[in-house]
Amino acid sequence: MITRFLWQGMDRNLRLCVLLILAVGIALPLANLILAASNPAHVPSWVLQLFGKYLCYALLALAVDLVWGFCGILSLGHGAFFALGGYCMGMYLMRQIGTRGVYGNPILPDFMVFLNYKELPWFWHGFDHFWFAAIMVLLVPSALAFALGWFAFRSRVTGVYLSIITQAMTFALMLAFFRNDMGFGGNNGLTDFKDILGYSVQASETRAALFFASAVALALGLVISAAVVSSRFGKALTAVRDAESRMRFLGYRVEGFKLFVFVLSAAMAGVAGALYVPQVGIINPGEFAPGNSIEAVLWVAVGGRGTLVGPIIGAVLVNFGKTWLTGALPEVWLFALGALFIVVTLLLPKGIVGLWSQMKTRSQARKARAPA
Repeated sequence: MITRFLWQGMDRNLRLCVLLILAVGIALPLANLILAASNPAHVPSWVLQLFGKYLCYALLALAVDLVWGFCGILSLGHGAFFALGGYCMGMYLMRQIGTRGVYGNPILPDFMVFLNYKELPWFWHGFDHFWFAAIMVLLVPSALAFALGWFAFRSRVTGVYLSIITQAMTFALMLAFFRNDMGFGGNNGLTDFKDILGYSVQASETRAALFFASAVALALGLVISAAVVSSRFGKALTAVRDAESRMRFLGYRVEGFKLFVFVLSAAMAGVAGALYVPQVGIINPGEFAPGNSIEAVLWVAVGGRGTLVGPIIGAVLVNFGKTWLTGALPEVWLFALGALFIVVTLLLPKGIVGLWSQMKTRSQARKARAPA
């Protein structure tokens, strides 16, 4: 019944997008595992890892679009929720190393032995269990979003002021996680992972499973987001974005709408970070950098704000361009990113999906005016 409700809340284009994501999530791993390396259709492991990372970025972009495109909250701190989810997964992966670490300590990770920790910090307990780590992946980003949103929305902080607060939050977390005495590996972060659920993270089968899990998470995030925005709650949410003062005048508790979608978005970003870490093999404080959150906003703007599908397209395209440019012309990438932001702002205010919709509407209008 719940599945039917979620599926019926989507239009034809969104359903096709979900099916396409799942098809890619199945086809690419199979092409990697089944086809021989000499086969032209074979997908190398590095390509699978790269596109798995893109899927995680797409889920982060979808989370940003949920709050920015449909609620009008321009968050410049979603990279913090992404990183927190990644650290929760990284802590679980570090606990799985055990005696295979450099120092052979069965309990303490190598960086703690190096820094002369005598015992495991209290907040690391429980992360030797996957189920506990999975709960924390959702709970930690959601709790931070709830705390921040509770005070900000009840105080009616909006617009650029809220954006600055979210950016300050992620910058403060970055500085905190750089400290060795925080117990998260300091500047080096968490790395040298061995196993996940008993399977080697370097094995081709594990990488294929992680890619498929990322595709499923993205598809599920798209289904949930579509169900939220197409419901009566979603209509009220859009009204809050367009006329918050009028919604307050009509008796709606606006902060409740904002808080719910902000927490949901943070949880989605945390899941994206958790799937990202085992595929790239490291998580460090650099993931908290404000620039990462700003890039996520740019992905949404390029694809099309408030379209759900657009942010996914924007995340994949921009990161593919980043991969190519940083390899071919590394010194050009930042200038290209700035130019892209200017072009989108001036010429593509509705993004790629919005441009496509405009072209389709104009084409239909011309056909309607054409003489029979």
